Amino acid sequence: MDVLPTIWFVAIALLWVGYLILEGFDLGVGMHLLFSSKSDRERRLMLNTIGPVWDGNQVWLITAGAATFAAFPLWYASLFSALYLPLVFVLLGLIFRAVAIEYRGKGSTDRWRRWWDRALGFGSLVAAFGVGAALAVSTLGLPLNENGDREGGAFAWLSWPAVLGGLAVVGFALVQGAAYLALKTDGDVRHRMRRFVTHRAPIALLPIVAWVLVVQFLYGDLLSWMLVVVAVVAVLLSWLFARAGREGRSFAAMSVFLGAGAGALFSAVYPVVLPSTLDPAWNLTISNASSGDYTLTVMTVVTAIGLPLVLAYQAWSIRVFSKRLSEDHIPSAHEIIPAVLRAGGGKSEDAAGVSGR
Repeated sequence: MDVLPTIWFVAIALLWVGYLILEGFDLGVGMHLLFSSKSDRERRLMLNTIGPVWDGNQVWLITAGAATFAAFPLWYASLFSALYLPLVFVLLGLIFRAVAIEYRGKGSTDRWRRWWDRALGFGSLVAAFGVGAALAVSTLGLPLNENGDREGGAFAWLSWPAVLGGLAVVGFALVQGAAYLALKTDGDVRHRMRRFVTHRAPIALLPIVAWVLVVQFLYGDLLSWMLVVVAVVAVLLSWLFARAGREGRSFAAMSVFLGAGAGALFSAVYPVVLPSTLDPAWNLTISNASSGDYTLTVMTVVTAIGLPLVLAYQAWSIRVFSKRLSEDHIPSAHEIIPAVLRAGGGKSEDAAGVSGR
């Protein structure tokens, strides 16, 4: 058994699970800005729930990509070069999200805020779809030749597994975002998001259920099927807790559903890290795609020291900002004149902004 490559396969799977749970809710909140809010004040409330944590959540994506590059360079090279086009759109979506969050409060007109809300919402949608597509082809395959290179043109990745995976992560993010907003807010937004979980989750989660079942019927084993059972129980509990108004437990159960479902996917395909749809003999596995033992040993030591610190910081930041927010906590919009313009006198009126998020 390849011990170190197996350890790093599990570690990368856990990094993706952490990313999908944490970034899943703030991507979902971004998408809910497009259609689940009734006023600018509600959109500011939603934005404030993810304001302290959204950028920290993205660390998990960067870490998952970096760990794949270091531990399985052939997996990284084949996947990222084959998905160059969709990953560019993911990057643009993440850039739009970040810029929208930072610049939304820098202008004073409804049009300014409306366009940045759209940038945040569609950026979240594109990022979620692209990440889902990349993960789906990692489990269901790409047209790879014997060298691990993609056969076909720039759109060879655009297959039904990629679309299914994209819809799966978008649907999950919407439900996770609604569960998070129900947990973090009070008033109308809380009740509306709770109804979204109880009424829309059975439909929104259909793509991720279909993805997991397809992989299980193709590659599943006893362990992966046991994880599927855990996922089913967790999602039912999440729905029941949401109906009972126990938003914290509903969000936690939804996170368990994602963790068990993703675990079932990675467990089923192990030891393959990137299947070839042209010939199973050309699959990339933990053996033929991994780095040497020295590299993996150094990575393991560094991770054993650094990972607890990252987890402790993330837990601390979530605890500090755990209080519910309501529209009463959101101050009225007011003009902000940058200090550099206050010093300049008369130009300040033209450059006035409105307080933020």
